[in-house]
Amino acid sequence: MDTTLLKRFRETILQRAQNISGFLQNTPPSTLKLRIGPASEMAVAEELALLNNTIKKADDHTLGKCEVCDGYIESVRLEMDYTACVCIEHLSREERSKLENDLELSAKVQQALLPQTLPRIRAVDIAAYSQPARIVGGDYFDFLKFKDGSHAIIIADVMGKGMPASMLMASLQASLRIIAPESNEPSEVVARLNSLFCHNIRLTNFVTLFLAKFNEETRIFSYCNAGHNPPLLRKSDGTIETLEPTGAAIGLIEQTSFDQRSVSLNSGDQLLMYTDGVVESFDPQRTMFGQERLEEFLRFSGKKSAHQLIGDLKKSLQTFTGSTTPADDTTIIAMNVK
Repeated sequence: MDTTLLKRFRETILQRAQNISGFLQNTPPSTLKLRIGPASEMAVAEELALLNNTIKKADDHTLGKCEVCDGYIESVRLEMDYTACVCIEHLSREERSKLENDLELSAKVQQALLPQTLPRIRAVDIAAYSQPARIVGGDYFDFLKFKDGSHAIIIADVMGKGMPASMLMASLQASLRIIAPESNEPSEVVARLNSLFCHNIRLTNFVTLFLAKFNEETRIFSYCNAGHNPPLLRKSDGTIETLEPTGAAIGLIEQTSFDQRSVSLNSGDQLLMYTDGVVESFDPQRTMFGQERLEEFLRFSGKKSAHQLIGDLKKSLQTFTGSTTPADDTTIIAMNVK
C-alpha cells in the first residue's frame, strides 16, 4: 500500500483511539453511563482494543491486506471501512451488494452537496460540470452571495482523493456557506477560511481555492486565487489572460496574506475555471493535456455558449485520454458575457 495513504489512515485511527481513551479516563461515572447508554464500558474498551490493533497493523504494513489472496484491498474501501480484510472479488454476493449500496449512497450524498441549479446572473451565460475520478472526490464548486448581494463564484480542489477528501470538501462547503454571506470581499473570506483550516485539516494537506465576486452593475470580476489552477479569460479579441494565484493554498501557510485583484468583463468575453483534473489528464503515452492545450482550445471557442464550451472540452479530453482512466477529479465552470 502507498506509504502516504497508510500514514493518513494511521493518523486518523490514532486520533480516534486517543479521543476514546480520553473519554474513558476523564468522564465522570454518571456522565459515562449516560453517554454509553445500554452498552457497557467493556464494549467501549473492546472498540479501543480494535483501534490499537489496527494501529499496529499500520505500523507493520499489514493494514488492508486481504486474508484470501494476501494482496492489498482497494483504498476506496479502506477509506470507508478500515476494518475491511477481504478484496471485493472475494466477497459473497450479499456482501458485494451491500457494499455497492453503501458506495452508491456515498456518491449520492456528495452530489447533493454540490449546487443543483445555476445562478441567474444578468448578462452572463454560465454552466458547470463536475465528475469525481472515484466514487467520491475532493472537487467542489458553488454559487453563493456576498453580504452586498454580489454573486460569489467558487471552485476548489481538496488535495487528496476518495473519502477523506470528500469529508474535507463537505467541511469547506459548510464554512463557505457561513462566511461568504457575512463578508464583502473574496480576500476577506479566504483569509478567514485559512485561519480556520490551518489547524483543522487532518486527512489531507491543503485546499486550492478560487473565489470570485461578480458585480452585475459594473461587470467587475474581483477574485482571490489561493494556489488554484489559473482560470483563463478569453477576451472578445481572442487574447488569453490567466488569473494567477494571489496567495497560498488554504491550510498551507498560517501567517500569510491573500491579495485581491479585479478585471472588467465585457461583451464577448469568456471565462473558464477548472481543477487540475483537466490539465493533468494523460494520454496512453503519458503525455499531459496541459495548460497550453487548454488555452489553444479556448482560443477557438469564442462563439460557443457556456454549455457548448464545457461539452466540447469534455469531448476534447476524452479524445486525448482515450482509454486512460482519469487519475483526478474534473470540475469546470464556464462563463460567457453577453
